[in-house]
Amino acid sequence: MEEVVTFGVQEIVKKVASLAEHEFRLLWGFQGEVTKLRELLSRIQDMLQDAEQSQGRGKAVERWVKDLEDIAYDADDVLDDYGYELLRREVEVQDQMKKKMFNFFSHHNTIVFRWKMGRKIEKINASLVTLKNDAASIGLVGRNPNATSSHEIVVDRETVSIFKQDEKNIVGREKLVSKIVTTLINSRNTQENENLPVMAIVGMAGLGKTTLAKSVYHEDEIGRRFTEKIWICVSIPFEVKSILSKILEHFKRAGMQDKDAIIKILQEDLKGKRYLLILDDVWNEDSEKWNDLMSCLLSIEDTQGSKIIVTTRSVRVAKIVHTLSSKWCDLEKLSDNQCWDILKDRAFPNESAPTLNEEQEKIGRDIAKKCGGIPLVAKVLGSMMRSKEIDGWRVIQESTIWDLPEEEKKISSVLKLSFDELKSPTLKQCFACCSMFIKDSEIEQDDLIQLWIAQGLLHPSPKNSDREMEDVGNQYFNILLENSFFQDVRKDDNNVITHCKMHDLVHDLAEDVSKSKTKGSNEFRHVPQNSTIDLQKIPKGIVHQVRSMFLKCEVLYNILPRFKGLRVLKLQEYDIDELTNSIGKLKHLRYLDISATYIKKLPQSIGKLYNLQTLRMHDLKLEEFPKELQNLINLRHIHFEYWHGDGRYPVGMGRLKNLRSLSFFIVGKERGRGIKELGGLKHLKGELSIYDLKHVRDEEEAKEAKLVEKTNIRRLKLLWSVDEYRSGVINNDRDVLEGLKPHSALESLEIHYFSGETFPPWMMCGDLFSSLKRLTVENAKNLIEWTEATTRPTERIVVFPCLEEMVLSRCPRLECIPVTNGLPSLRELYISFCDELSSLPSGLQHCTSLEHLFIAYCPNLEAIPSLDSLTQLRQLQIYNCDGLKYVHPSAFAASLTRLKKLEIGGFWKELDSFPAFQVIPQLEELDLWGWPKFKSLPEQVQHFTSLTSLLIRHFDDMEALPEWLGNLASLEDLTIGRCKNLMYLPTLEAMKCLTKLQDIWFLDCPLLEKRCNKDGGPEWPKISHIPHIKY
Repeated sequence: MEEVVTFGVQEIVKKVASLAEHEFRLLWGFQGEVTKLRELLSRIQDMLQDAEQSQGRGKAVERWVKDLEDIAYDADDVLDDYGYELLRREVEVQDQMKKKMFNFFSHHNTIVFRWKMGRKIEKINASLVTLKNDAASIGLVGRNPNATSSHEIVVDRETVSIFKQDEKNIVGREKLVSKIVTTLINSRNTQENENLPVMAIVGMAGLGKTTLAKSVYHEDEIGRRFTEKIWICVSIPFEVKSILSKILEHFKRAGMQDKDAIIKILQEDLKGKRYLLILDDVWNEDSEKWNDLMSCLLSIEDTQGSKIIVTTRSVRVAKIVHTLSSKWCDLEKLSDNQCWDILKDRAFPNESAPTLNEEQEKIGRDIAKKCGGIPLVAKVLGSMMRSKEIDGWRVIQESTIWDLPEEEKKISSVLKLSFDELKSPTLKQCFACCSMFIKDSEIEQDDLIQLWIAQGLLHPSPKNSDREMEDVGNQYFNILLENSFFQDVRKDDNNVITHCKMHDLVHDLAEDVSKSKTKGSNEFRHVPQNSTIDLQKIPKGIVHQVRSMFLKCEVLYNILPRFKGLRVLKLQEYDIDELTNSIGKLKHLRYLDISATYIKKLPQSIGKLYNLQTLRMHDLKLEEFPKELQNLINLRHIHFEYWHGDGRYPVGMGRLKNLRSLSFFIVGKERGRGIKELGGLKHLKGELSIYDLKHVRDEEEAKEAKLVEKTNIRRLKLLWSVDEYRSGVINNDRDVLEGLKPHSALESLEIHYFSGETFPPWMMCGDLFSSLKRLTVENAKNLIEWTEATTRPTERIVVFPCLEEMVLSRCPRLECIPVTNGLPSLRELYISFCDELSSLPSGLQHCTSLEHLFIAYCPNLEAIPSLDSLTQLRQLQIYNCDGLKYVHPSAFAASLTRLKKLEIGGFWKELDSFPAFQVIPQLEELDLWGWPKFKSLPEQVQHFTSLTSLLIRHFDDMEALPEWLGNLASLEDLTIGRCKNLMYLPTLEAMKCLTKLQDIWFLDCPLLEKRCNKDGGPEWPKISHIPHIKY
């Protein structure tokens, strides 16, 4: 469609028009030319509306649009030059460089600069006049924008959280998932000496191979069976070293260049572990390369029971890789009814059973039939149908795309139809920008939005002053996700989407539309990661037009300064150890990513990048930060990690008043490192951690951070000293914490290494924590009491109405915990290493939403009360509490019908018997901690017939496992640890009754391990039939 030709041009024209109108009121001396520029652009925008809708006018319109794009980009560069000068002046004023400032704005320099700017804008205006006249000769006229479709995006308030994750809601594949899981668990390879069985999943594009594999990946049974689950996107090319490197990244290891070195590290990380490796989207049909990979993996010792899944479109690939005795998985198409289920799920995401009239049902089912059994098509069309009335459904039903003969062309046409439906040129340009990423790569949402901002695609909302560019970017991301352009989302602990991927066919579409916007020099404006462009051969006349570079391959690094028009430079994982000093010449640069490189030091010239908005330095340990970083006054996002024990931190961060993202701040003693640097950063959002609060003198200094005013901070972490107890120092922690009082919209609060005896009043203020969902207090070594906020002794205030998770750990003097009726939403409670805690929190029985209760290493805890009211409990762990003498008979009551995991034991050493607990028939995992007096396991365990996992440890006086162990017919995993006198398993008959037992692990049981030795051990015949045995 012709719209593809214009959407990118519309964006740059709109941006330049906006700059001319709003940003350059100070262009004194040539306002006339700027006014003329604004008026010309307004008229040409109207003509662009006509070009957007033109049909059949061919090459003439395309050339006109290309010329307009070139002129608009030149105008953007000119206006950006002036903006840069304004920012430089602002920095110089802040530095009190008055002499230099007066030199710059001396009479002579003012005239010269004004004359140059005026001539440049005059030249652009002349080109636009010519272009406007040319428009008439090719039949373009100025259309009234109001007469055309509006590009204003209207999105309902619902978020994409309403969509179910594909791998958790896989339609029509449920039985297949179960079959694959069973095959993986029970299968052994048919080839002798081969201990890595491989299953291939084969199917055409869009059929759901990856979704199926992810569904298997997330199955609970897989999680229990495999110690490690590793997901690798392979795609093209198939390089063994690259695949091994990606496996290494799973273990948070990087930087290995040599293949043998990578294998050696993997041997350490995977030794003794059973893993599931999923290789997604394999195209390699070279058996030698595959055999090379297998040889490398087989060199890792003691990985018995590990398995591999390969997804591929190619039957030939399946023949090469598949080793199981059963045939590979040939993925079939879905039925029409299953496609209809997907369509409804996408079109009506908030309704489990939508009510449709007869016509909707008829048209919907016909569209489902046209999906041809392809889930991707059903998802995309369902997303389109969501925002349409019945007439819109009918348009989809009657589309000519269904007449295409080839299946894959039909899928691509459906995706293109969905793209054409996007409501604004900006949104289309944002989608096209995604082609910069390598196919199959994981895309960080914040990174993507920051790239959109750097390329000038996002602007603050004109109708809502509170909505910033990042908010608009989040909105656009959600729209693309809702329209199925993104998939495989990953969320953080706060259930916030952080990453996504693109289906390879969707990525193909992004590449197509980005290439088809215009021809000519546009092909050099953006250099993606997979580009084959030789940067040295780009003509000198257009080298300044390159706007974005994603570099990973080897290029001559010294040629980068030639690209002075760059807005985006992504050097992530680039093989460099130095950032050239000439980086300061890239004055248009908005985005710089040097993450995971070998750079140790930043050049001083980086402080001249006044336009820089995003600086990403993940996985990078710098030896020092240049003081010039404080000159980056346009910076909105700075990303780098806190390295434990490393107090190095940039000075003067308080000057970066535009910052939105600053994940952490380290308080220092030197000038420019005080906590008051945070005071002026009023735009900070998201997460903030403050380290080394020991350097804050008192409450008044702490207040200079103005945390109470930072209402967009949602997650706050406060840390005093990590590596010392500050003995002999006057303890002012309580006063400092009082001064750090946050705002009431906070969702997560963590306090670490606090040394006060009590908390300040705001910690128990009923009004302050109305939104708090997570609270962590760790290593508060002097904290004695946590007093509840009450007005009368009998009155209790709802303090944490929304709190879902509470963690209290390593508070050795804490005597009581204030848990009352004020925790109606609490789902997870973790208490550990609280030495003086003698009882569980009062009112615990009122926490009826609790799903996970964890209590460990509390030596003075004496009793466990009844827990029968906690009917939502799924996991209960109470162990290693040496003083525990009494457990209420109904503590582990039959009323806990949701309980799946129980870990208990390690109590008062003088107890003669294990605490009584009722039979919990639905229990699946049981972990028993014994102590020396016990000679046998608790008898009631034999009635837990749903157990799939049993862990027995520290039963020092037990010599034999009971015969009734054979009653646990569902048992799959048995682990026996540190039972030093244990010698006998149940009889062979009893062990044979454990027909589902797949794994048995002996850990530090010297007598039993010796008797179970396969070389003549008397207990060996009892376990020889078990697939996986580990010592």
